[in-house]
Amino acid sequence: MTVRSTVSPRSPRSRALVGGLILLAVTGCADDRVGPTPTSTPASGPIDAGLDSLGLGLGPSLLLDTRSSLPGIVFGSWMMESSYLNNVHTGWVLGGALDPSNILSKLSAARSKGGRVVIKLSKGNDSYVKNSDGTFSLSKWKSLVSRFQNVNLGPYLSDGTVVGHLLIDEPHRAQRWGGKAIPQKTVEEMAKYSKQLFPGMPTLVRVVPSWLASASISYTYLDAGWTQYERGKGDAGDWVTAEAAAAKRKGLGLVVGMNVLDGGDGSSKIAGYTKGKYAMSASELRKHGFELLANSYACGFFNWSHDTDYYGRSDIKSAFADLSAKAKAHAKTACRQ
Repeated sequence: MTVRSTVSPRSPRSRALVGGLILLAVTGCADDRVGPTPTSTPASGPIDAGLDSLGLGLGPSLLLDTRSSLPGIVFGSWMMESSYLNNVHTGWVLGGALDPSNILSKLSAARSKGGRVVIKLSKGNDSYVKNSDGTFSLSKWKSLVSRFQNVNLGPYLSDGTVVGHLLIDEPHRAQRWGGKAIPQKTVEEMAKYSKQLFPGMPTLVRVVPSWLASASISYTYLDAGWTQYERGKGDAGDWVTAEAAAAKRKGLGLVVGMNVLDGGDGSSKIAGYTKGKYAMSASELRKHGFELLANSYACGFFNWSHDTDYYGRSDIKSAFADLSAKAKAHAKTACRQ
């Protein structure tokens, strides 16, 4: 299967309820494997509103993202270009495809399709941010991210086109980083650096909140963790409930998604991206995806990864359409909690 395709800590959030959000809340319930500070920065005031007193079972601290006029949360895919965005697939995660010369055009293309996206500014392949011994290099990472400091991302942040900045992928996997996991305190330092260059841009890391919560540090600059469900992680509903609880304990938001190409149980009989693994069947997509989307804490849903053959199957297209509709009906939960 071929894949195509001046620092300020987190300010207190407004807990006021915005009238238009009441209706929404009631009705909605690999390479990339995955300027100096602008003179006119994105709005730094509240980007969300709380649901503290609605009694809808959404939790006492659930904050909503009011930047975007689009419904619910994004339903997107890794490595999906804007040309594939439509009423079903409403966003992408890109890293290696982005550079300072093209990022604004790619964001403009996504906006024109009603897309919401996650940008990774340190390229795609891990090799770009490694020392000679394979361990993570913070200095190399900062150098790559700093390439974008003169790019005015403000308009795309203020209107919600940019969901957030993906700092790094799987920092917890020691084998991925020369036998040494990237410490949680380093992840927080990365988030701080990102906020220095891009005030107002949510900072995300693709690792489960339970790992982030296992460190005693407090996260001031990191905004959200990420769960990617696949076979072997047990019941998806239980999984996301536990990870949402871990995120809440640390004051973090939560991005969710599924490994649709390699995370199946074999029932689909569709060969996965990796030898010996299987893509998810349409029934698996619906079952696990609905369970993930039933959790009100999710602030975005991204699948790994776009493949034109798999995404073009009629049964898979139907399942994705059902999940996208569920994402549109979801509370507009903010990744910055």
